[in-house]
Amino acid sequence: MDDDATLHAMGYPRKLTRRFRAFDNFAISFTIINIISGIFSSFGFGMGAGGPRILVFGWIGVSVMVLFVGASMAEIASAYPTSGALYFSAGKLAKRHKGAWSWYTGWLNFIGQVGGTAATDFAAATFIQSFISLQWPSYEPTAQQTVGITAVILLIQALANTYTVRLVAILNRISVWWLLVGLVVIVTCLIAVPSEHQSASFATHFVNETGFSNAVYAGMLGLLVTSWTFTGFDGSFHMSEETVRATVNAPRGIVRAIGYSALTGLVLMLALIYAVRDYAAEASAAAPPVQILIDALGLTTAKLLLLIVIGAMLFCGLANMTSNTRQIFAFSRDGAMPGSRLWHSVSDRTRTPVKAVWLAAACALVLVIPGWWSHVAFTAVVSINVVGLFLAYGVPIFLRLRLKEFRPGPWNLGRFGRPVAFVAVTWIVISNLLFMLPQASPITAKSFNYAPIALGVVLLIATVWWFASARRRFKGPVSYGSPDEVAAMDLI
Repeated sequence: MDDDATLHAMGYPRKLTRRFRAFDNFAISFTIINIISGIFSSFGFGMGAGGPRILVFGWIGVSVMVLFVGASMAEIASAYPTSGALYFSAGKLAKRHKGAWSWYTGWLNFIGQVGGTAATDFAAATFIQSFISLQWPSYEPTAQQTVGITAVILLIQALANTYTVRLVAILNRISVWWLLVGLVVIVTCLIAVPSEHQSASFATHFVNETGFSNAVYAGMLGLLVTSWTFTGFDGSFHMSEETVRATVNAPRGIVRAIGYSALTGLVLMLALIYAVRDYAAEASAAAPPVQILIDALGLTTAKLLLLIVIGAMLFCGLANMTSNTRQIFAFSRDGAMPGSRLWHSVSDRTRTPVKAVWLAAACALVLVIPGWWSHVAFTAVVSINVVGLFLAYGVPIFLRLRLKEFRPGPWNLGRFGRPVAFVAVTWIVISNLLFMLPQASPITAKSFNYAPIALGVVLLIATVWWFASARRRFKGPVSYGSPDEVAAMDLI
């Protein structure tokens, strides 16, 4: 069955242009995972929560677990290759209450993706200010300036997704090579330039600066470094309706993005760890990985490498917004968002959901604004990004696990499908609990983990809205008619 026939069989006409090939689909998830951005933004936390032992071996262990999650998602993506992705498949896989399963999955996915765009661009703004401070020491970064820079980044990314859609596709291809070449440059410098490195045994060094006396608990918190990095690989799923041979290329994009990120990320992690000079001083620095670069390579080289990191973060934010936009388009197509008719409209010029682009940018800016006065509030946004996404990942995998008569697509795990899904769901539960627990002691207003409150607010709003009105009109993914009927509605 060809791509359009598959889409028509699921009840949807073709509105989006299929301009993404296998590499382009892979590039979306690989760019959103973005090992350079993820490791550099969270490395400092890991230095205090377990140290090198957890950073290295935790990376390996969590990468394997995430690969289980990705493989299960990929199997579902092959069966239901639509922009709706997670919420669509949840509605199709549920035995009962299809609308409710689909509703909650869609809103978790939406808030998780918006949080991902906000968090990535905020991190880019923070590192841009770090670079400016290194270049001009008299410059003093402020929270307000960081929010302002983030707003400018969001504006540029929204304009790119509006007027230069073909350029965005090209940039997603370039981003893969930016990441890979950037990784080689950073790792080569960290290996070749320093006159000395840590001994081989340093990888087993354990550090607990969390404030908690229990070393096991501190080490478990350190696993969050890898979990923070491995988000957003549902991007390949959301781009299904714009991907050629989506039943095969979308699932391959998910699995390959995770696998390649795991391997390249481990190399970068080891390079940073063995380049450490003064562990205590670098761990307590404002930006620990930047301080490691300065101590190991000198100020000039560190500034040049910091530009690579900033570029990686900007590519990541752009890919995040593109994926977020497709989720909004699909969710609105089924009438699940306020103003749905507006958000699922498609530009006649670019054949992309332009209005959804600006909704994604505006929502990300709303989540960033609390950073104007509160760093703690923004930390909650980062956490809800990860928790929201992984819960959205877990729902359709859990429903697939319960459904014995699941009909897989061309890309499938065969008899290993159910065991892999079981491991995936188990890991999602464990990792989400870690994100909910206190991450520093003593627990104060500054160190309190607001993620459970943030998640609770999102679920409360979704629940109130569901029982107030949505349950009477939203029954899950909508079919626009028979395959022949929706084929006649194609806009392309």
